[in-house]
Amino acid sequence: MNGVRSNQDDADATAGPAPDDGHDLAPDDADQLADPALDGVELRHLRGFLAVAEERSFTHAADRLRIGQPALTRAVRALEATLGVRLLDRTTRRVALTDAGRRLYADLAPLLPRLAAALRSPAGPGLLRLGFTSLLPAACGTLVTEFKAATGAKVRLVRRDTPLAGLETGESDVVVLRGEVPRNAGLRTALLFREPRVAAVPRAAAPGSLARRRVLDWAELAELPLVVNTVTGTTRPELWPADRRPRLACTAGNFDEWLEAVAAGHGVGVAPEGVAERHPHPRIRYVRLKNAPPVPVRLALPARDADPLAERFFALGGQHRR
Repeated sequence: MNGVRSNQDDADATAGPAPDDGHDLAPDDADQLADPALDGVELRHLRGFLAVAEERSFTHAADRLRIGQPALTRAVRALEATLGVRLLDRTTRRVALTDAGRRLYADLAPLLPRLAAALRSPAGPGLLRLGFTSLLPAACGTLVTEFKAATGAKVRLVRRDTPLAGLETGESDVVVLRGEVPRNAGLRTALLFREPRVAAVPRAAAPGSLARRRVLDWAELAELPLVVNTVTGTTRPELWPADRRPRLACTAGNFDEWLEAVAAGHGVGVAPEGVAERHPHPRIRYVRLKNAPPVPVRLALPARDADPLAERFFALGGQHRR
C-alpha cells in the first residue's frame, strides 16, 4: 500500500507466468489437435459409425439412435470423406468393417463414453425445467426417462396455470402445450400427437339424462351450456360453426376451477381424454365424444437462446412424434 512493494511482489513480477501444474500440452499434442483433417468430424458422425459397427446394420443402428436411416448414412459417409478412408463395406445383404474401420472402432469404442462423460462434467448433471399446465400427458413419461438416460440431467416438473406454462416468465425451459399456440409468441414448436376429447357431464344437473349416455356427438354439445377454462383450456365456443355454437355458461381461470364448475352443474365441459383417467370426480361423468376435433399436444421452447438441455429435449421429442 502507499506505493510500497513487498519482496513477494517483486518476486512475482520477475518470475514470469506461473506453470500450469504440468497440464500444458506438448508441441506434438497441440499439432495433433490442430490437424485440419479433424475439423469436419462431428460427434454424431462418430456415434453413427459406432452404432453401425456394433449392429452390422444401418436399419438397426438407426432404430437404436432413433434417427432416420438416410441421416445415419449421410453421417457415416461424411466421416469417411473427412478421414479419406472407407470404413464399411456395404452390400444389399450385409455390412462389414474394413481394416480401417476395425482399427477406428477398437480405438473409438472405449473413448466415446469417456468423451460424453467429460462433456457433461464441467457443469454437473444439469437441470431441465419442464413446464405444463393442468395435466402432463402420460406419453411424456417415456420421453423424460429417455432424456435423463441420454444426458444425465435432472428434470423438474413445473406446473403453471398460464397460457405458456411458465415459458413466458422464465420459470420453464421447455413446455408441453395443448391447443393452438399464438404465432407471435416467439416460440419453436413440435407436434407430439393429437389427443381425443371427452365431455365432462355433471351427474346431478345433466339435462335429458345426459350423464347416462355412453357416447355424445360433437354437434349435440352446441345445444348445451358450456363451461370454459379461458387460460389453459382447449375448448371454446369458436370451435363450432358460427351459426351453431354452445352458450357460454361460465368461465374459469384454471383447471381446478373448471372442474368444480362442471361438478356444481353450471354446464358441460370438454377436456382432453387424459383428464378422464387422471382426474375422476364423484359428481362428474366423462362421456366419449365422436366427431370432435382432437387436441394438438406440442413441445415448445423459445425461438432464440433456448437452454441447451431444452434443445436436447426438444430434439428427442421430435423423434417421438406420432
